[in-house]
Amino acid sequence: MSTASAKDATPEAVAGNPAIPDYLVDTYTWAYVRPQNIRFLDRGIVVESILWGNGRYLMDWAFCEFAPGQDIMQPASVYGPFSRRLANVVGPEGSLEVRDIQPVQVEHTRVKVADCKHVTLKVADASQPVGREFDGICCFFLLHEVPDDWKTRIINALLAGVRPGGKVVFVDYHRPATLHPLRPIMMAVNRFLEPYADALWKRDIRSFATRDEGFTWTKETCFGGLYQKVVAVRAE
Repeated sequence: MSTASAKDATPEAVAGNPAIPDYLVDTYTWAYVRPQNIRFLDRGIVVESILWGNGRYLMDWAFCEFAPGQDIMQPASVYGPFSRRLANVVGPEGSLEVRDIQPVQVEHTRVKVADCKHVTLKVADASQPVGREFDGICCFFLLHEVPDDWKTRIINALLAGVRPGGKVVFVDYHRPATLHPLRPIMMAVNRFLEPYADALWKRDIRSFATRDEGFTWTKETCFGGLYQKVVAVRAE
């Protein structure tokens, strides 16, 4: 599989870019397409505010599943220091490949990891076959942003993209406890800003997979059930 280095992966350098899906344009242009909004949203204080002060904790929660020297894939760009911190986890003996369907997001991430020689970037659709096997895949707050049929295709593709003994780690939203003080606020957020997130309140992430055989699944929640981590480990 051909990849571009962090230094070279500009949108113009990636041939055959996948089509931007309608749902993304219709729902998330404000968040992921407009450069001025990207610059505003990609700030530590904004990320922490959106995640109610749990941003760094949730990143660490995901990162503890990986180790130095591993070959890891991140299927979507993440605002804040996520990619750089994950690159630090695997270290220079390992590798990190960051993908996103939006060329502007790839370029934005490229700038943030320009000095990380073991990071590569690629414009790619996470719902399509990964193309090779990784030691691990870290899917951080992607599933709540895609329609249910996309959830299924993405999860199936990621499960097929890890080698025996490898793992796919999903960190995302979850149904909070009934008396959680933020529950009414998050219900409003789902209704007006995150129309595809409600599905993660009603269904387990595993239930979206149609090819989950050969994996051991574990699930944890935190912050009163508002967030979840689901880990699928492929049998050796």
